[in-house]
Amino acid sequence: MVSFTPLSALIGGILIGLSATLLLWTTGRIAGISGIVGSLLRPTAAELPWRAAFVVGLIAAPLLFRAAGGATLAIAVTPSLGLAVLGGLLVGYGTQLGSGCTSGHGVCGLARLSPRSLAATVTFLLAALVTVFVARHVLGVAP
Repeated sequence: MVSFTPLSALIGGILIGLSATLLLWTTGRIAGISGIVGSLLRPTAAELPWRAAFVVGLIAAPLLFRAAGGATLAIAVTPSLGLAVLGGLLVGYGTQLGSGCTSGHGVCGLARLSPRSLAATVTFLLAALVTVFVARHVLGVAP
């Protein structure tokens, strides 16, 4: 079991901030994962290379970290496949409704002091708190 270490969290946060800043400086785009992935479904020739590279980097980074000897957390998915698909669809709908996701609003929007991103991030966190409370204490789903 891997435990939380402040140093690895700090390094991870710095890397996320640097990558979001680099993307903004080089392309003028916000590092919102839902927008980047969603645009890959209807790509334009000019945008395809950087968007594909970004997604490949998201997938490759933990694989390279593990190959270099880094420890990764074991993830156990306990809900049914149907519940996971429903959750994914609701998250996708929410990102469209909120004009962005936690990475776009929470990382990039808050860094730009966007009031809309602050409202969206607070909404995301409140929805997560309510969901966990209902799942654990009302429905009795164990963590």
